[in-house]
Amino acid sequence: MSKAELARLAGVSPATIERIERGEECRMETKRKILLALGFSLSEREQVFLN
Repeated sequence: MSKAELARLAGVSPATIERIERGEECRMETKRKILLALGFSLSEREQVFLN
């Protein structure tokens, strides 16, 4: 999946995806949107996010 597609599915900007990939902080709501767009549950967040 491309960054642009993930951003679209999650309802966030592509710039947000790029910031997260660089390890910058983001809100829990943003993480939730990305997890759900990737098909993960909230309890699986450590598989996607380091912090």
